[in-house]
Amino acid sequence: PLNDAIIAGRIRGVVGLAGCDNPRVPATGIHKFLATELIKNDVLVLSTGCSSASCGTAGFLTPEMALENAGPGLREVCEAIGIPPILHLGSCVDNTRILTIASAMAAEGGLSDEIGGMPAVGIAPEFITEKAIAIGCYFAASGVPVIFGGESPVAASKEVTRIMTEVWFERFRGALHFEPDPEKILEMALDYIDKAREALKLKKYEPGKFGAERVLMDMAARREIERAAKPHIGIY
Repeated sequence: PLNDAIIAGRIRGVVGLAGCDNPRVPATGIHKFLATELIKNDVLVLSTGCSSASCGTAGFLTPEMALENAGPGLREVCEAIGIPPILHLGSCVDNTRILTIASAMAAEGGLSDEIGGMPAVGIAPEFITEKAIAIGCYFAASGVPVIFGGESPVAASKEVTRIMTEVWFERFRGALHFEPDPEKILEMALDYIDKAREALKLKKYEPGKFGAERVLMDMAARREIERAAKPHIGIY
């Protein structure tokens, strides 16, 4: 069902939202912002660890609370199968479960034959520990682009930065990015997802296409619409 929803465009893509809370940024603010904006854009969010705690504190892990903020396509899918648009997958050491889901998506078929190339992104918006970099590296090596919040620890080396972004993406379809601006993190994630959809020749994502209320119109209502659209014809 997940692959079918992505292919149809009801779900734009999948994002793994993980990582610690960083005392250098407002408490839980970036996690909540990204979770809100991602589901609003019909992106299914898989969360772990502190990110799940942040989403839970905001009340986003219950279907009722989160579905109020989800985009129409994602909301339609979640309501049909009874899940929230943000799925809690466990503690901070359970990030492999995100890759397990990506592997199952590849095995099911219809999208990419491997994790690399999926409309999926990993985000650690407030990373603080060394293990976060290690986790990000194995996600990138598995084919998932990863975006870390905050300043890059390798920014002084243009060559290392190029390898982690351009070279890794060419070889594995994964990459490591560092971006302190939450708005740009969101933009990068959605751009990766949309480019992956395009490369897989999927239907272009159309915001608001799904989930709209269907209303049956009688002939009088149809004539009213025609009259408004073509006033010069004089339909009565």
